[in-house]
Amino acid sequence: MIYHFDITASTNDDARDEKYREGDVVWADFQTAGRGQRGHVWHSHKGENLTFSVVLEPLFVAIAEQFSVSEVVALSLVDMLAEYGIVAKIKWTNDIYVGDKKLVGILIEHSLASTTLRRTIVGVGINVNQTEFDSSIPNPVSMAQLLGKQINAEDVLKCFVSHLQRNYELLREGAKAALHERYNSLLYRKDEWHTYALPSGEKFRAKIVGTAPSGALCLEDESGKTKDYLFKEVEFVI
Repeated sequence: MIYHFDITASTNDDARDEKYREGDVVWADFQTAGRGQRGHVWHSHKGENLTFSVVLEPLFVAIAEQFSVSEVVALSLVDMLAEYGIVAKIKWTNDIYVGDKKLVGILIEHSLASTTLRRTIVGVGINVNQTEFDSSIPNPVSMAQLLGKQINAEDVLKCFVSHLQRNYELLREGAKAALHERYNSLLYRKDEWHTYALPSGEKFRAKIVGTAPSGALCLEDESGKTKDYLFKEVEFVI
């Protein structure tokens, strides 16, 4: 069920309420404290974009395999955008890009059972109809800008939820390897040489080989050596 609110602090925080069950969506026209990865704030004009959270209860997913849920979410967003004629890529770990511009941000938060995931909150922010962005945001783009027209946000949400249900069921049925292969095939900058940065500030040239099932990003440097990087261990230079 979709629960629609005019304003809230954070849909991810709201979705933690146990009254929401698997498949429920908490959607707000505006978040006063929306957040993204790495502690970033999600900026969105009221009523112009989609900011929502989906509740999942993936008890069938082992803790060590939790990245498979991120893969399902990202693939579902790419599938939804394809229905609108938008060719998108998955920027590791949880952004959706068109060209070198960010269209979607994702924040996934898990709670755990003993050996599996218990409850997962999938927070999503999609730039739908916003056409003017704060200058502090480096590379945003919206569906409206890409398509040259305004889009019905509720239709976008329902389209995404439909694809999420389908891909989530594939994961439940055991198609983890196939989903992982497809995720890797859609990676932003895969097999291209680009500059990356370490937390120290050091920069180096490398190309993305793929991701490990754990979610680590595998980069090959100019000497031919490959190395896996976990979240926050490497950054894209765009």
